[in-house]
Amino acid sequence: IKMAGDSRFPDVDTDRSERNEETEIVVNVGGVRQVFYGDNLNQYPETRLAELINCLSGGYDSIFSLCDDYDPGKREFYFDRDPDAFKCIIDVYYFGEIHMKKGICPICFKNEMEFWKVDLKFLDDCCKTHLSEKKEELEEIARRVQLILDDLGVDASESRWKRCQKYIWKFLEKPESSYPARVTAVLSFLFILISSVVMCVGTIPDLQVVDAEGNRMEHPTLDSIETACIGWFTMEYVLRLISSPNKLHFALSFMNIVDVLAILPFYVSLTLTHLGAKLMELSNVQQAVQALRIMRIARIFKLARHSSGLQTLTYALKRSFKELGLLLMYLAVGIFVFSALGYTMEQSHPETLFKSIPQSFWWAIITMTTVGYGDIYPKTTLGKLNAAISFLCGVIAIALPIHPIINNFVRYYNKQRVLETAAKHELELMELNSAEGKAASSKSELEDLAREGKEGPFYSSRLKVSHSDTFIHLLSEEKHYRTRLQSCK
Repeated sequence: IKMAGDSRFPDVDTDRSERNEETEIVVNVGGVRQVFYGDNLNQYPETRLAELINCLSGGYDSIFSLCDDYDPGKREFYFDRDPDAFKCIIDVYYFGEIHMKKGICPICFKNEMEFWKVDLKFLDDCCKTHLSEKKEELEEIARRVQLILDDLGVDASESRWKRCQKYIWKFLEKPESSYPARVTAVLSFLFILISSVVMCVGTIPDLQVVDAEGNRMEHPTLDSIETACIGWFTMEYVLRLISSPNKLHFALSFMNIVDVLAILPFYVSLTLTHLGAKLMELSNVQQAVQALRIMRIARIFKLARHSSGLQTLTYALKRSFKELGLLLMYLAVGIFVFSALGYTMEQSHPETLFKSIPQSFWWAIITMTTVGYGDIYPKTTLGKLNAAISFLCGVIAIALPIHPIINNFVRYYNKQRVLETAAKHELELMELNSAEGKAASSKSELEDLAREGKEGPFYSSRLKVSHSDTFIHLLSEEKHYRTRLQSCK
């Protein structure tokens, strides 16, 4: 360590003339030498490089508080930092903004900027976006790791009911927690499929029965299967509601609202069937029951709870609102223009099918989306030419936003896989570090006992316990592990 009075170094020059704009300093960062002038560095006097110009008058204590080493003969400052990141950071002195090179970790680059005391406001917007995405990924990994640790940990101070509540929640919400939970999730998935199939099969006329009034109704066997499925869904929802740590958030969650919509029609229709006839006409009751039975289609959305692919698709569509909005705008403009042109061009034909512009909207929609039912079609030459142009424009309008939507889906799907792998990797490293810490503490304890010369039965028993509890053959080699979260902070 170089001290202020070390004889190996000459006295530091304190001439005030060095602080003028022609002051020149040499900075060596990781073996890369850079020459800077005072007029550039003094633009941002709060940065570390600008402080180097004025630190010479403060002695070696002031110098070594800013750099790792200093050569007074060459007047060269040495830093043990990342030279690639430094090359990007010094752009602020010449261009007033910083761009992060591809391949540099955004979190590490942020730490480098903090070391050089450069404000993050000089970072370009595109690089800030990349930095925020990386922060979100690390927070998501930390959240997943914390959730797994919370599931593994047991708080002895909690009441018996609280522990039971947490066990039920984990059993129903996290199929990966145990084999019975996985079996229950598969069983719930099968009940959803069976209920959906029964709903569809029950509409086949050959499988329906006729009641005393001559009305067709579902077969009693299918009705019994439907009742069993609804019973399972009801029990599952009630258990999840009771065990939920935040019941308000649980009740307002989208997927839980879907669960309610899938269950509620059965009980409402059952109530109307048995009690509604006394309050209203039988025909009105039957119409209400039929309308409620249509709501049973909501249960198909329950599949999203057990399908990561459907969840990924939902998220991709949410992230693609801008692209979907552009798609709808393109189609809306095209529909309005081509329906108006089609109506105008077809008025000269005596058997025209274009009675009005609003009616022509339907023709424009099925033409631009290339469905083409053929119920409305042009009969004049100009009308056919307008139709050809409309479906060509429709193909182009639909194709343009599709690629960003697909990219959002692929990016989110790959990101979820990476986050799952990273969370598992973090847990493995935490287990290794924990085991190594226990092994090191036990080893030091044994060394202390050996120094004290305790060689009686007590010592031998302690040795056996320590050896069997801590020394694992996979961890016999001393290694220094560092988690991904630590390396990016």
